Amino acid sequence: MKITYKIIIVLCTLFFIACEDVVDIELDTAPAKLVIDAALKWEKGTTGNEQTIKLTTTTDFYSSEIPVVSGATVFVTNGNAVQFNFTETPGTGNYVCTNFIPEIGQTYTLTVIYQGETFNATENMIAAPTIDSVEQTENGGFTGDEIEVKFFFQDNVAIDNFYLTQFNTSLRLLPEYDVIDDDFFQGNQMFGLYSDEDLKTNDQIQFTLQGISERYYNYMNVLLGIAGSNGGSPFQTPPATVRGNIINQTNFDNFALGYFSVSETDKKSYIVQ
Repeated sequence: MKITYKIIIVLCTLFFIACEDVVDIELDTAPAKLVIDAALKWEKGTTGNEQTIKLTTTTDFYSSEIPVVSGATVFVTNGNAVQFNFTETPGTGNYVCTNFIPEIGQTYTLTVIYQGETFNATENMIAAPTIDSVEQTENGGFTGDEIEVKFFFQDNVAIDNFYLTQFNTSLRLLPEYDVIDDDFFQGNQMFGLYSDEDLKTNDQIQFTLQGISERYYNYMNVLLGIAGSNGGSPFQTPPATVRGNIINQTNFDNFALGYFSVSETDKKSYIVQ
């Protein structure tokens, strides 16, 4: 019996060693799609005149570099037919405007012309409430023993509101996001919260509150869900295609990825006690 056991052990060992070979999986490569990162934000207390739109394309799964798009024509037009031109910083895919005029309630239309095709999207600039205060507790998280930090703001009772919250911390390289609606808080004080098991005294958190449209809320809600959790970063490679509000006017089927939004934002920084 001992000899039999030894033979089995040897065979199992050889089997698992054989399984260590690297297997390259051939994946289908779809045609590259234009990706338009066009979130125009007007931070309270600033002029909001400088805005950036970034153009890239999709690439294959194993690529470590994201191709940038040069040579496109990019501009935004407001409801008064005033056009704001975005000029590329050479070779970066970043198209910059230095004379943008933000206005709450104003309608803005994005136009991107690339490789003979025209892409359009339209959004209204949404106001953001002011972050009133920040509160820290020690019983947050699923286990009830994490530091939890909340920021509070007043919802506008006159309309249905939708918000995007962003959390930049000294713990993470990328920001984390969440979306909130006022279905159960109409006209009341609302809050966004951040909790992390690694959060400790003297860590820094920057809260950003952004007023968004209902359509952008739905888009981000789906994107955050695909990213793995409603507190994660959506701006990594998603496992599924999520279409935004950007329409290819020349060839409808060749749609661009990304979303065009125009929003007011408020920010507040906090040091964990």
